[in-house]
Amino acid sequence: RKRIATRGEEYAQLVDKVYQLDKKKRELQRRVEDLRALLNRKSREYGKLKREGKEDENLKRELSRIKEELLKLEEELKLLEEELNKTLLRIPNLPHPSVPVGEDEKDNVEIRRWGEPPRFGFTPKPHWELGEKLGILDFERGAKLSGSRFVVKRGLGARLVRALINFMLDLHTQNGYLEMYVPHLVKPEILIGTGQLPKFEEDLFKCERDNLYLIPTAEVPLTNLHREEILKEEELPIYYTAYTPCYRREAGSYGRDVKGLIRLHQFDKVELVKITTPESSYEELEKLVRDAERVLQELELPYRVVELCTGDLGFSASKTYDIEVWMPSYNRYREISSCSNCEDFQARRMKLRYKTKQGKNLYCHTLNGSGLAVGRTLAAILENYQREDGSVVIPKALRPYLGGLEVIEPIK
Repeated sequence: RKRIATRGEEYAQLVDKVYQLDKKKRELQRRVEDLRALLNRKSREYGKLKREGKEDENLKRELSRIKEELLKLEEELKLLEEELNKTLLRIPNLPHPSVPVGEDEKDNVEIRRWGEPPRFGFTPKPHWELGEKLGILDFERGAKLSGSRFVVKRGLGARLVRALINFMLDLHTQNGYLEMYVPHLVKPEILIGTGQLPKFEEDLFKCERDNLYLIPTAEVPLTNLHREEILKEEELPIYYTAYTPCYRREAGSYGRDVKGLIRLHQFDKVELVKITTPESSYEELEKLVRDAERVLQELELPYRVVELCTGDLGFSASKTYDIEVWMPSYNRYREISSCSNCEDFQARRMKLRYKTKQGKNLYCHTLNGSGLAVGRTLAAILENYQREDGSVVIPKALRPYLGGLEVIEPIK
């Protein structure tokens, strides 16, 4: 309770509620068991009398009353168990003891920086203005098609997205990740497994008719690939990567990042997922962060790494590092990747275990991170590589994916 309270007092209150519900459940279970024992005893007594031709009407009425009371208590117990389970599913992961205690992002701790923010001899433009003048981003037609927080990428914009996806996937597969192509629609239990349900239902897009949800991140299908399986210890660690579009309602974020590519309802992302043993998961977390950082290093984009405090941790995470890229128009760093160790939190929800060499079944540890968010990477390239005339230089690492193109010129 003390550790969960560092995430917020409302979670500590959920723990209190669990204790209360569990106490009620145990008391009710005892009453149900006692009543079942009484019913069995009275039924045997009645059966014996009936065989002897001595039917007892009072005993018959008593049996009927006990059965009625038992049905009522069993229904009460079922409802109580459902409420207990729903409450348990709303309790987030315990923060790792090393995580700094804090309320929100202002209490996050900077770990390191890489690269120097560019110095311009002019006032840098925001990426949405650059994109529209280059003819590669069309927010007006995106809104015409689907409403606010949607965008159409056109011409070189579409090619840049494809180039970034291929560049990221190539980098990660060379680094030992197995590329996967996964469904974008998943069952509710899949989202319960990774922790998006029931807590974040309002952020998800649901297909009511089929009882399927659009994925908010490829972490969801990738981490669930081995749900309800028992892996062999020698199979671990498993590294997966996948590109998918991601779909989020962004409920509660109205007024924030209304313009541009930072907070859309549909965005592209290359995801990294690891499944490993408890002994190696924190070493794997550090490696995961370095794998995500390498994308920005290859693209020569300045960034910093911050460790999230307890109050800013994601629901399923035990420890998280955010990678924040420099955005000149904001004059600050903005999140482009979040790398988390969820320890066995998700594995318990999805019954994902491994068999040790000694034959013992233990829960796996799961990790995930963006490698990277494609739209935000595109935004960072436009802003950091812009020139005074409105043109944008293409990072050297991307040029082979664009037929050697070096500069995007504005439309005349």
